[in-house]
Amino acid sequence: MKNKIFKNMEWWILIASILLSIVGIVALYSATQSNDFEELKKQAIWLGVSIVVMIVMACVNYEVWVKLSPVLYGISIISLIAVLFTKAINGASSWFNIGGFSLQPAEFAKIFVIIFTTAVMVKIQERGKSEINVFWKLIIVLLTVLIPVGLIILEPDYGTAAAYLVSLVLMLFVSGIDKKYIIISILIVAISLPLIYLFVLPEHAKTRIDVFLNPESDPKGSGYNVIQSKIAIGAGELTGMGILNGNQTQLGYLSPKTTDFIYSVIGEEMGFIVSGVVIIAYVILITKSLYVAKTAKDDMGSYIAAGISGIFLFHMTENIGMTMGLLPITGVPLLFVSYGGSSLLTSFIAIGILLNISGNRKKTMFMK
Repeated sequence: MKNKIFKNMEWWILIASILLSIVGIVALYSATQSNDFEELKKQAIWLGVSIVVMIVMACVNYEVWVKLSPVLYGISIISLIAVLFTKAINGASSWFNIGGFSLQPAEFAKIFVIIFTTAVMVKIQERGKSEINVFWKLIIVLLTVLIPVGLIILEPDYGTAAAYLVSLVLMLFVSGIDKKYIIISILIVAISLPLIYLFVLPEHAKTRIDVFLNPESDPKGSGYNVIQSKIAIGAGELTGMGILNGNQTQLGYLSPKTTDFIYSVIGEEMGFIVSGVVIIAYVILITKSLYVAKTAKDDMGSYIAAGISGIFLFHMTENIGMTMGLLPITGVPLLFVSYGGSSLLTSFIAIGILLNISGNRKKTMFMK
């Protein structure tokens, strides 16, 4: 039985994630030489822990986590409330500082919220898949995600909150939601975005959007980071300037270069080829994750895999997009690559779950 599980596992998911992690370690080696490689050392520890946890997650049937999801969801909500009372770092109350390490509950909550939302959707659809289109039942599904999203917005962390929403959209799409809801949602978003910009967003968020539209309007202020990022990526050309040799990276023009702008470091020092490999690795990771959602043995596995795919898709698109000036800067990390123990551990937990879902597929599913 175990041999069949290992045979069915989608190993390209693991290969892509490990490749991204290796590129991230190399980039962090270069980006942290000025502070005695402190962040690199911590990331290496987190990577080791993450791989062990991933192996455990891959060996535990995902149905177990669905059964435990109400408890995990409750812990997530409590932690998201508690973190609001911590000391703000860079204007956001998003981290618990424990023994020299920072833990971000919004990262861990991603997986728990996806699993609990899956449990709710499966329960609703016990009488048929069309039950998800009953309005009040759909509202219940939406609330399971909107409650943690609201708490994350209060931190404030708009980028992470958006990742939850993209994940929810993919889960609902896979569940067979009626097209009318999709059309209505698009109309609501189109109408609400200008109103949110004018009356809801704080000034610093508005500034980021304004800078995204015209970074040269404030080249020494709000537009500085994205301008330096684009210079770094452009300077790398085909093969890069070499590890430890990037001008923007080593002279301190990129900030924060270990998290938000790690892709700029890769572009400058490793060039277009390695930058392209990173994107290809992400495309493989996301497409294989979606394939797992398509071929899972049950709806439960499909919804979890779709939700995780949404997380990977958003983080790749937003982080790489913002470093190139194609999207507003939101502080979203490049998963597996950027420095951050919480995001790295959460990402490998997701990989472990995906491997388990794919491993439990029946052989006939491949013939669909």
